[in-house]
Amino acid sequence: MSVNWKNIALFALVGALILGTGFYQSWNTAILILNMGLISAIMSLGVNLQWGYAGLFNIGIMGFVALGGLATVLVSMPPTLEAWSAGGGRMILALATGAATIIAAVLLYKRIKPGRTRTLLLVGLLTGGFFLYRYLFDPAAEAIEKVNPAGTGYLGGLSLPILLSWPVGGILAAGVAWVIGKTALGLRSDYLAIATLGIAEIIIAVMKNEDWLDRGVKNVVGIPRPLPYEIDLQKDPGFVETATSLGLDPVTASTLYVKLGYGVLFAIVLLILLWLAQMALKSPWGRMMRAIRDNEIAAEAMGKDVTRRHLQIFILGSAICGIAGAMMTTLDGQLTPGTYQPLRYTFLIWVMVIVGGSGNNWGAVLGGFLIWFLWVQVEPIGAFMMDIITAPLADGSALKQHLLDSVAHMRLLTMGVILLLVLRFSPRGLIPEK
Repeated sequence: MSVNWKNIALFALVGALILGTGFYQSWNTAILILNMGLISAIMSLGVNLQWGYAGLFNIGIMGFVALGGLATVLVSMPPTLEAWSAGGGRMILALATGAATIIAAVLLYKRIKPGRTRTLLLVGLLTGGFFLYRYLFDPAAEAIEKVNPAGTGYLGGLSLPILLSWPVGGILAAGVAWVIGKTALGLRSDYLAIATLGIAEIIIAVMKNEDWLDRGVKNVVGIPRPLPYEIDLQKDPGFVETATSLGLDPVTASTLYVKLGYGVLFAIVLLILLWLAQMALKSPWGRMMRAIRDNEIAAEAMGKDVTRRHLQIFILGSAICGIAGAMMTTLDGQLTPGTYQPLRYTFLIWVMVIVGGSGNNWGAVLGGFLIWFLWVQVEPIGAFMMDIITAPLADGSALKQHLLDSVAHMRLLTMGVILLLVLRFSPRGLIPEK
């Protein structure tokens, strides 16, 4: 097998950019870019499975990322015992009632012949189920949210290890993707995009408004960590001695140690997912998915169940995004539903996939690192360049002030320019599909 020096050079360039950030700015910034680059690479890998393998246009990515973040709260936060006593049992009963109503409606729809009788029974069942659900749900939610609303006001989680929430985030996103896929995957690509965006907005709106579940916009802080806290490391004589022997300040050393620890964990997850994605791509299943992507009618004529395969790949890609969402919330140490902006960050992930190379897993990973680096660094670089450009202008000049104030918009401008340049000169991405 010949070595592809171009691809190696592209990854080396990204590595050199991150190292340059460490040498010329700070190592804290460089490692933070590395960690978020790893998470972004995982997200773009999930989207690449859906779009690059199967041609599914999903722009509801942030909904699945948000579900991964929610998993960290449900799994690792301690339960609020007083809230459970106040309304936990009634809330569980309400949710079970809602689920039972939906299941009963589906079964009734399938087993009764079309006609007026089925319509009346469905309307009666759904109406009665809705009012019973609200009768149970509203008092329970109110009672839970009244329990110390400044500090808790929600049910809490299971107090399990935080690393367990990463696969749980993937499972939660996969479950929601199955529900979405069963209803929306029959739509044409543009309608599927609209449907997934709308569903992502619904998921995030629920997380923002259901305080009993995750405190809504009040945020959940203090999410447990898989690594020690910096303050604990600074109190450890052995760690302080080691940091001093390396010529590092203990405070700086503790921060670097924790961030590097996250980087190792994230890199392990990325490598496992990348290996699995590559094995899937080279397997008969991967070849079948690409055949469906290229010509659905021909694949269906050969006996392939196109809808079922689309559902499979949609669930897998969404699960990977859910894992990335759980990892990102773990890194932040808090769940902030207000920061999940579907259009903004979905656009960013899609740029990563397109620039890196749709249909190529290595390209998706490269795009994740490169675009995230540019997203972080374009604004300070733009400010530096604008200072040089406006240096001849007099202080207090309206034009100079306008140009300096425009630096904040450099990010979106740069992303657009990069996307246009890649589509013009390398339309299949920096590492195109073979």
